[in-house]
This record gives sequence, C-alpha cells and structure tokens, in this order.
Amino acid sequence: MRLSTLPITRALLALTCLFASFSGAAEKPTNVLFLICDDLNCDLGSYGHPQVKSPNIDALAARGVRFEHAYCQYPLCGPSRASFMSGLYPDQTLIHRNAIYLREHVPNVKTVAQMFRDNGYFATRIGKIFHYNVPKHIGTSGHDDPYSWNYTINPRGRDVDDEADIFSLQPGNFGGTLSWLAADGTDEEQTDGIAAAEAAEQLEKYAKSDTPFFLAVGLFRPHTPYVAPKKYFDLYPIDSIEVPTQPEGYLETIPESARKSIRRKKDQIDLPEDLAKQAIQAYHASITFADAQVGLILEALEKSGLKDNTVVIFTSDHGYHMGEHGHWQKTTLFENAANVPLIIAGPGVSETGKTAATPAEMVDFYPTLAELCGLKAPEHLSGVSLVPALKDAAAMPRDSAFTQYENGYSLRTPRWRYTEWGEKGADGNELYDHERDPSEMINLAGKAEHAEIITKLSAKLHGRIEEANWKPKGVEQIVFENRRRER
Repeated sequence: MRLSTLPITRALLALTCLFASFSGAAEKPTNVLFLICDDLNCDLGSYGHPQVKSPNIDALAARGVRFEHAYCQYPLCGPSRASFMSGLYPDQTLIHRNAIYLREHVPNVKTVAQMFRDNGYFATRIGKIFHYNVPKHIGTSGHDDPYSWNYTINPRGRDVDDEADIFSLQPGNFGGTLSWLAADGTDEEQTDGIAAAEAAEQLEKYAKSDTPFFLAVGLFRPHTPYVAPKKYFDLYPIDSIEVPTQPEGYLETIPESARKSIRRKKDQIDLPEDLAKQAIQAYHASITFADAQVGLILEALEKSGLKDNTVVIFTSDHGYHMGEHGHWQKTTLFENAANVPLIIAGPGVSETGKTAATPAEMVDFYPTLAELCGLKAPEHLSGVSLVPALKDAAAMPRDSAFTQYENGYSLRTPRWRYTEWGEKGADGNELYDHERDPSEMINLAGKAEHAEIITKLSAKLHGRIEEANWKPKGVEQIVFENRRRER
C-alpha cells in the first residue's frame, strides 16, 4: 500500500515558513538612537553624584553598559563633534576650533550617519549634532553637515525668545559666559522639549513604515545659558550647594599652559560664592530638565515597539568644570573637561546594568555602532569597537584614552593621567594618580619617585600622538594657511 505524503509535505511547509520567519527576524536591521547633551559632564546619579537627579538617564544605564572612563578627543564642541562623527582625531580632521564646517578640511570623509545612509537607513538629525553657536544658531542648521542626513529638524523654543530675561556675567553674552534663567512656562515650550516631541513623532513614523533608522537627537542643555523651567531650579536649594575650592599655592604646581587653560576666562575667576552657587544650581537644573526630555524620547521608543531592535547610545560632546580647579566650563586637559558620560543599551549589549572597566574614546562610537548593526565600517576610522566591553564588562579593548587641547596632549589610563604641553613636554608636564587623587590636585610630575612611570607614560603618549596624526586612508585633507592660528 502506498503511504500518503501529504502530512510530510505540510510539515515541511510549516518548517520552511518557521525558518523564513526566524531568518527574516534575524535579517531585520538594527536601528540606532543617538542621544547627546551639550556640555554635560558626569554630574549624574548613575555616575555617583550625590545631588543631581537624572532618573531617566540612570534607568538607561540600568539596562545597558555604563562607561565610567570615556573621554572626548578635544574639550570643545566643534572639534569634538567633528571627531566622533567622522571617527577621526582632531589632528586628522584638522579642526581645532569652533565654527568650522567638516568638509572644509576633509571634503570626502564618510561620517557615521553617511555609513548608515549608504546601507539603506533613514538618517535624521534633530537639534545639535555638529557644531552650533549657542544660543545664536538655535533654530538654524548651524555648522551642520548636510551630506550626513536624509532629513533634519531645527527646533526653536521660547528659551531663544526669552534671552532678554537671562542673567549673564557679561550682559548680552550667553554662549561662552556663565548665564542662566529660571524660566516661565513648560518643558514643551523649550527648544529641547520641542526636540523630544519631534523625536517621538519620528519614532512613531519609523514604526508604522518599518523603516530602519539612524536617529540623532542633540539637546542644547545644559550648555549656557542654563535655561530650564523654574520647577527644576526648585530641586536644588541654594543652601545645599557647595562650591569647589583649591589649596593655597595650587597654581604654582602646574605648568604655565595648564594655568592659562583654567584662568583664561577673566570674568569667571574667583567668583563670589553667591554667584558660584547660583551657577551650579542652574547647571544642575538644566541637567535634570534635559534628563526629562531624554525620558520622553525613551518612552516614545518603547511605545513604538522598536526598543528591542534599537541600539541607544547616550553621551555628551565633552566634560565640564563647575568651579573645580577654580575654572568654569570646558577647554582644559583635566578630568573634568575630558571625561564624558557614555551609556550604550539595546541589542548586542549583554552586560546590562554593568560598568565597563575599559577606557573609551569618542572616536570609538563609529566602529562600535558599525559592529552592533552588522555594517562594514570605512577604512579611515581611528577608533576601536567597544563591543567586547558590551558583552563582558571586564574586557579591555583599550588600555588608555587620548585627549588634546591647543598645544597639550593627555593620556588617561585606568590609574594615571599624564599630560605634556609643547613639543614632547617642552612647556611642562603633569602626572596625577587617580587612586589617591581623583580630583587631580596634586601634580606628581616633579617627583623623583615617579620618574619611571613618567618615562613609560611619556613614550606611550608620544606613540598615541603619532597615531593621531596618521593620514586617514582615502580621506582628502585640506590644510589652510592659517591652520596654526586655528590650533
């Protein structure tokens, strides 16, 4: 008797459909949500700050990997943003100051957003990703790179219209000067509130159209002027704020170039205590306001159903001083200005809620995202992938991190920070032991007992400087005659 093959055929068909279903799911592109605050240091709850309230960023850290030792390559907005978006060091992009368009110096470079576009992703920018003058360029494209995006949104809120009400140490100047406002109105009226709403709308569209996306949202806060609705200021009573201090004679212990970096803003030296406390209050209020907008965006991601297939990366463009070393704002080679928050969560991240041991650099974002999304990165990249640390928090893709500013270069290892000013340290050097001196107030460079570690770190730093000056493969570099002045 001949057996019927119908049940077998049906079973094979079912298995084929099941395999196709799994195969299709596996082949579905991994999306990217890139969130970046402007001028945000590591004053966050998840980074151990005792006062700052950042529940949404902290919740992201709880479901991802937090990098405690992540560093910018240049502690200034324009050079830093050009660096991490291109995956190149500032000495390779040739951008060492603000207000420079990326392609003025590297016209054919492929940015990280371009890599995603080339692979069928829809790349959207909301707010500040490349450099903007703040608040002057809010509502415009600033110094954006149009080749990086399919679509751009430039939010503009009442914080721009309320400029006449903003207090500033230099009346009428805001972007590079300590300035703040406890604002009337709601979050939704502020530029960053509008950005969050726009991001939520885009996520909803992506979900409905099943479009793979690279969505970059750049919040302007806590950049000066520190503007946030009044309710955020109320979270930080003035009498609860402490202003950092320095020991007597501190300035004589560091090289002249280091002194200049922390004393260059003459109107922000030796601030009266009441003004210093108000500035810190406003900065922390702006952080919590920005955190609330991050929360709205992450909530929209979850509601869209895209959370499980979207890598979220949260960071800042550089660190920030709030009175440490007697300095306010950025542009130093101390930990305060070089260290950035970095949290990565989503598919490919298995060490949830862990803190990565490895040093990390912002040029590492590009190769990391490429690997997480299964894309082939360009050959010009200078960074390394941090994926090993996302799978094992103890992994060490790097043994040090590299930062430069003006004529200085600095190397940060898990224990030490070593800095040289001028050609091979001709203008002085600094050595700090983070096990005993996390505030970097005791310069050990002149101590005979540390000569051996200085020799070792100096040799390593010189090697990193050479690497940071290699000509990137396939990238045209245009050197202006005034490049020296730019640096």
